[in-house]
Amino acid sequence: MRPLNFPTYDFRFKNSENKVHIFDVIRKKFVVLQPEEWVRQNVIQFLIRDKKYPKSLINVEKQLTINTLKKRYDILVFDAKGNIILLVECKSPKIAITQPTFDQIARYNMKLNAKFLMVTNGLEHFYCKMDYKKEKYTFLEQFPDFSR
Repeated sequence: MRPLNFPTYDFRFKNSENKVHIFDVIRKKFVVLQPEEWVRQNVIQFLIRDKKYPKSLINVEKQLTINTLKKRYDILVFDAKGNIILLVECKSPKIAITQPTFDQIARYNMKLNAKFLMVTNGLEHFYCKMDYKKEKYTFLEQFPDFSR
């Protein structure tokens, strides 16, 4: 997999059925290594190692229903009280981050109401802080570190 715009992390890999798998520390299992999964695993390590979020507050690839359609979010991060603070949408490094990507995360967030959003293809990262009272979001340079 190509290098991404994250620090370098150590990952566990294995080959099985002629496919490379990477170990997901949140789901506690090996998953097939696809380009989007490579980005997702780097984001998870970024959140744990650099932003100091406990693994127990991170949720990966769970289903949600939006207007009777079943969708899957990439990553959700909770605060210590169980409130959703970050929704992350991961794309393959080959996919440019465009308005439809922001529209997708906005649709998911209408259901989840995260305080922050992150959209990344591993090369570019966009962070937003939501303001629900003013019905807008503000782009940030960085996502905040974990605080108790």
